[in-house]
Amino acid sequence: MKAIVVSRYGPPEGLKFVDLDKSIPKENEVCVRIHATSVTAGDAMLRRMKLPLRWIMGLFMGGLGKNKVLGHEFAGVVESVGDEVSQYQPGDQVFGSTGMKGGAYAEFICVSEDSMIAMMPANLTFEEAAAIPIGGNTALHILKTGSLQAEQNVLIYGASGSVGSYAVQLAKYFGANVTGVCSTRNLKWVKEIGADETIDYTQDDFTKNGKSYDVIFDAVGKISRSLCKNVLRENGAFLTVRSTTKETQENLLLLKDLIERGKIRPIIDRIYTFNQITDAHSYADTGHKKGNIAITVIPSQK
Repeated sequence: MKAIVVSRYGPPEGLKFVDLDKSIPKENEVCVRIHATSVTAGDAMLRRMKLPLRWIMGLFMGGLGKNKVLGHEFAGVVESVGDEVSQYQPGDQVFGSTGMKGGAYAEFICVSEDSMIAMMPANLTFEEAAAIPIGGNTALHILKTGSLQAEQNVLIYGASGSVGSYAVQLAKYFGANVTGVCSTRNLKWVKEIGADETIDYTQDDFTKNGKSYDVIFDAVGKISRSLCKNVLRENGAFLTVRSTTKETQENLLLLKDLIERGKIRPIIDRIYTFNQITDAHSYADTGHKKGNIAITVIPSQK
């Protein structure tokens, strides 16, 4: 099978195509023919990562050495299943995350049926579905830790990114009053996805506008609780993507349900082909992507 590996850590040019043996599912695994994957901020960060941090991260990812297959989100069609698999069968359209191990930059991948995988939302393309698991789960998990309640005032810092765009929509679904902080060019569409108010961080400082919030969610890892102390209400929650998150099927199924009911939707900035993986990572490195970057592995209408 074709796969993309990191032949040299650093710039996107270190990503190379190779031929690898096709994955064979174990008894409890599902083999998925990947139709689409994505470039997350985490994928780009891992590709750029230097030693010794790469050694440390590699302990949790089955190694981060030369010829590592990156990619953490996928959507595709079940090719085959192990003898003990009961939830899926060949032909099922599924989406999910590989967890810490990566491996989605390939034509096939095997994952446990009990891992972060579910049937695809019926109303999405493969590219849209592939852009849900990490950003959506991260936003959902972190908002849950903040015990978000209806009518609370919530500020999402970095509202135009993958996690931020899901956080805006999820906070609105939970009944909050949402303020999204983003750049000038993204103000309009952040309102379109549900923000009640927007703040242009290039023009205004939200810590000095005289307003206060019950929850502040740093969706890009660029601010701190101490910076927000004057605008965070007493007993308010400061949430950040720098905190540890857990991937669960429960969260993925909730996201699927909300998408099928039209409550939230994935935001796709750009779609690249598998052969354009270098260009996709170069765009991710700019730090200005709006929502998600999807990669088409197998061209299709769905």
